[in-house]
Amino acid sequence: MDTSSLPAEKLEAIKTLAAFCVTTPFRTPVHKTPAAHGVDRWDDVFFPSADGVPLEGWYVPAVGGESDRLIIMNHPYPMSRSGFTGHWGPPWDVVDDLEIDFVAQIAHMAKAGYNVLAYDLRNHGTSGAANGGICGIGRYEWRDCVGAKRYVDAHPRLSRMTLGLYSQCTGGNAQFEAIHRHPELFETVACLLAPMTVSMAAIKEVFARMYGIEDYLDTIAFEERKLGGFSYTEMDPKPFAPAVTMPVFQFQVRDDKWSDNPRDGQEIFDLIGANDKAMFWIEGTTRRFDGYNYFGRFPEKMLTFFDRYMR
Repeated sequence: MDTSSLPAEKLEAIKTLAAFCVTTPFRTPVHKTPAAHGVDRWDDVFFPSADGVPLEGWYVPAVGGESDRLIIMNHPYPMSRSGFTGHWGPPWDVVDDLEIDFVAQIAHMAKAGYNVLAYDLRNHGTSGAANGGICGIGRYEWRDCVGAKRYVDAHPRLSRMTLGLYSQCTGGNAQFEAIHRHPELFETVACLLAPMTVSMAAIKEVFARMYGIEDYLDTIAFEERKLGGFSYTEMDPKPFAPAVTMPVFQFQVRDDKWSDNPRDGQEIFDLIGANDKAMFWIEGTTRRFDGYNYFGRFPEKMLTFFDRYMR
């Protein structure tokens, strides 16, 4: 595709939008530990993804003593197991200036009697680099979900625990594809909390309108391919959602200004194969990142869901 005749300002906008969510120009650090929320025991863990990428995380036993219930937790792009550091300023605040605190959510689960295995996806946090640093919004990262489950299955204690999944946004997309590709591996999972799963078409098309380049979607896809990534139309959990048959609780920001919600979130939810599934819409904000903090501030729905299927 020849882009030489495009106006310079259009081409710059196209390249910027193509790189958004495909490349990872900076990592979000693991900026706090469970001690920040009164949890004084955890172990650093290390295990390989399905394709050998070294992944890092924490194992946080339930406060008061290890229980027989385990939740595997991952995170969105461009965050880490601890959350996001937009409040630190550049370069993170170019995405959003909020702090996202996933450690608060880990602490809520640990204090409620759940052990938590929280890990960084490839190219995020302190996990290894892979795929030229490219993010697939799930299309590469499903291998990390497989690696985490195999780590648990091979562990002498963790393998005997009732298992739930907490898979967020990019991590949720990845989990859908992992279940699609390896259904036998996830047959024993009790339930899946899947916040903020998203199709990249819903984000890229909204941003293209914001940038005034909605007539250049094919060019955006071409530039994504040039970067070594998937095109925005391929970064989509919908083809894999029917494979997800365990009980699912999904939530979305209804008026998310970054995506075409409620349409996109509803379409993903409708395609999930589970008969037992529920959707919760967060109201009163247009900021997508407010959704990521929701369960840290209001853990009741999260804990009620896990309690229903894991106790």
